Amino acid sequence: MARKENADTTANPGRLKQIALTYKMTRKADSKVGLVVAAVGIVTFGVFLALGFWIDHPIYLGILGFLLAFLAMAIVFGRRAERAAFGQMEGQPGAAAAVLQNIGRGWTTTPAVAMNKSQDVVHRAVGKAGIVLVAEGNPNRVKSLLAAEKKKMARIVVDVPVHDVMVGDGEGQVPLKKLRTTLLKLPRVLAGPQVTAANDRLRAMGDLMSNMPLPKGPMPKGMRMPRGGKAR
Repeated sequence: MARKENADTTANPGRLKQIALTYKMTRKADSKVGLVVAAVGIVTFGVFLALGFWIDHPIYLGILGFLLAFLAMAIVFGRRAERAAFGQMEGQPGAAAAVLQNIGRGWTTTPAVAMNKSQDVVHRAVGKAGIVLVAEGNPNRVKSLLAAEKKKMARIVVDVPVHDVMVGDGEGQVPLKKLRTTLLKLPRVLAGPQVTAANDRLRAMGDLMSNMPLPKGPMPKGMRMPRGGKAR
């Protein structure tokens, strides 16, 4: 019991610190986030409290209003924080990979499976919808890179559908903030074992990062090996 209490005590400051950091980050991009969240909480609580006085149950409705006000504040804050995060990532190299790595359970993401000298890049996500190749970069250059990678996927996993998505705000492109939703809306056509088999075949093929030659000698301090990489 004592261990559990100590763990909860240690975890709570961590959560509070994370919320504080998220608020600071959001406030840089959205200066009104504090006022909006507070207004939502006050209005929600006020409506329920007024309703409680009207039906002669102010205590019950006040407690319910407090809980719902807290929930509403959390939802509004979460959405504005997410919007601010996407706004800061927009146009940054690797932004699509960051979104894909947080898409949720059931998906396996491999960043930078293909890249050219201009740093246009293609990422790969595998899930029950099949293989999704996500490209970010100059639309004119990245099309050929995406087409070549899609053709290679079709040869290696012939029984798995391969989708392609180009991130951007132009015609036929998917905005960064809608990338996760777009992938989750794809029809699920594979069972769990099929997804595992597809991942195994792709892992055996390797990718750009795992095929990069590693420098000889000790690894620099603070540097991490890319996923799938092996020391030689």
